[in-house]
Amino acid sequence: MASDVTTAPRVGRRGEEGPLHTVVLQSASVRSQGERAYLLIRDQIVTLRLAPGAVIEEARLRQELGLGRTPIREALQRLAHENLVTFVPDINLTDLHRLTEVRTEIEGYAARLAADRATAGDREQMQALMAELSTIDEADVHPLMRLDQRIHRLVYQATRNAFLQAMLEETFNLSLRIWFLGLDRGVKLKQAVEEHRRLLDAIVRRDADAAESVMRQHVTGFELAIRKVL
Repeated sequence: MASDVTTAPRVGRRGEEGPLHTVVLQSASVRSQGERAYLLIRDQIVTLRLAPGAVIEEARLRQELGLGRTPIREALQRLAHENLVTFVPDINLTDLHRLTEVRTEIEGYAARLAADRATAGDREQMQALMAELSTIDEADVHPLMRLDQRIHRLVYQATRNAFLQAMLEETFNLSLRIWFLGLDRGVKLKQAVEEHRRLLDAIVRRDADAAESVMRQHVTGFELAIRKVL
């Protein structure tokens, strides 16, 4: 299957570009240094390279990423707006539950809409993702997490609702960071893989009730799994 990292351009200290690897998939192309800084810092937060409790040091980020003060500050402002910067100091049960409350509703609704609105092309892609799920190594975390992102984003796309997609992206990025914390503490992904398979199958069959039910179970199961290790 594909590589377990996303390659994005990087601007070095002298302005040259080179490859930079990220685990979190990009939802859009890199259009500016501010966008590049945002993607790189977001990846560090979500994958716990910026650990819970870590202090975000602007000077260190400028040196490490080879980017100037302005794009770094633009990125941090954007991450603060998405609650990712404020999420860095702590991940606790209250935050987890509140995030789950929101995600259960909007992800369940998204799955229902996707079952109703997915195009033939969407369903073809979903069938391909189900084929990947049947062959993936559940112990190979990064490829599996990348596949998880592709599945969720395809469901979001299939809702054909840009406003809902924006809300889903924000809460999903917050949940990704908690997933990486759980994986670091031994949470297994076997159940999540099976839920993804059932979700995609329900959407392909246009069974909106089943799609919503599986997605709700998937999100609440995520909270239960993380609670065991927090």
